[in-house]
Amino acid sequence: MFENLIDRLERSFKLLKGEGKITELNVAETLKDIRRALLDADVNYKVAKQFTDAVKEKALGQNVLTSIKPGQLMIKLVHDELATLMGGSTAEVNLKGSPAVILMSGLQGSGKTTFAGKLANLLKTKKGKRPLLVACDVYRPAAIEQLRILAGQIGVPVYSEDENKNPVAIAQHAILEAQKNGCDLVIVDTAGRLAVDEQMMQEIAAIKHAVRPDEILFVVDSMTGQDAVNTAKEFNERLDFDGVVLTKLDGDTRGGAALSIRSVVNKPIKFIGTGEKMDALDVFHPERMADRILGMGDVVSLVERAQEQYSDEEARLLQKKIAKNQFDFNDFIAQIQQIKKMGSLKDLTSMIPGMGKALKDVDIDDNAFKKTEAIIHSMTPAERSSPSILNGSRRQRIALGSGTNIQDVNKLIRQFDEMRKALKMFSSVKPGTRNTPVFRRR
Repeated sequence: MFENLIDRLERSFKLLKGEGKITELNVAETLKDIRRALLDADVNYKVAKQFTDAVKEKALGQNVLTSIKPGQLMIKLVHDELATLMGGSTAEVNLKGSPAVILMSGLQGSGKTTFAGKLANLLKTKKGKRPLLVACDVYRPAAIEQLRILAGQIGVPVYSEDENKNPVAIAQHAILEAQKNGCDLVIVDTAGRLAVDEQMMQEIAAIKHAVRPDEILFVVDSMTGQDAVNTAKEFNERLDFDGVVLTKLDGDTRGGAALSIRSVVNKPIKFIGTGEKMDALDVFHPERMADRILGMGDVVSLVERAQEQYSDEEARLLQKKIAKNQFDFNDFIAQIQQIKKMGSLKDLTSMIPGMGKALKDVDIDDNAFKKTEAIIHSMTPAERSSPSILNGSRRQRIALGSGTNIQDVNKLIRQFDEMRKALKMFSSVKPGTRNTPVFRRR
């Protein structure tokens, strides 16, 4: 996402390169190019104009410090305005009800059902909630079964009435069921349509009136660009929803919806979907997204994802093994599994400053670890725990067992030995010095 916009903005900032100060002339040229970049990213025209006007107003008359170049100052101004455009600060979801009720809304195909499962998983694991998913899409074939499958993956109950075609009654019954069974969160998945229609709006408005949700979320497919913004406006006029969810941000989207929707409906973006897996859901942070749009990465989110996979005790034990040079293939494959849980490799590399741009044309396959995993799984328990015993005949057997060749096995073992030496060297640095241990969790 945003790859083309990132490139265009970078070219725009280069227009100020070599300039000694910011003037109305060079700012106008730069902002004209920035406005074109935003329009190419499918940002609403009025939003793009308001954005560049706001940047221009702040830029003109600014005294550029001797240590700051005009281009650097413009990047700072654009960054701050982008963050403001997308909401400025992180918006929390309201969970104060007993049970708290969250109502999903949106068109068919926007990803409401999948998001309902992801949200239940997120609030269960991070907030300690006991969610109940409610199947109120009584029209779409297999919608109820889809919700059941997703709920089974995350260990969450589903309330449905297969023969009942009244979604209002189903939602009301579900809240009574939640109260009876001690569920403190009810997430209501509603039906969508291929386009906004009166029947759809009347139905979801009736559900809203009946269950009085604490939170109404509008789920929108970010791939639809300006159509997503227009649809959000229509839904908001009827439902007065509390927040927006952008799905499919991992796809080939220009990002216009993410940059426009907040200004058009004046409602915050609360969550973003970044993949198909049930844990591929992030709270939306405007400043962090601004960082990513300007190619600065998102190290904070990367660290947070890593910390979710490691407890302090796990990090301590792993550091101890590394210090004693006992890091083995069992530990190595465990690290691979943890990395895979953090999200797609393309998404992870985009969070590292500079890496997104460097690897933008590189096809990063999420199956990149498969060969490594096959080789390690073909080792015996003794070989995984004692890599030093891997002689020629053992390596040949591992190659045959993993469907690889002896060169692949030798390459992995060589890389593993080099990595283990590097880890041992880093772990020997005392805490408090410039180079802290790589696995020390902060």
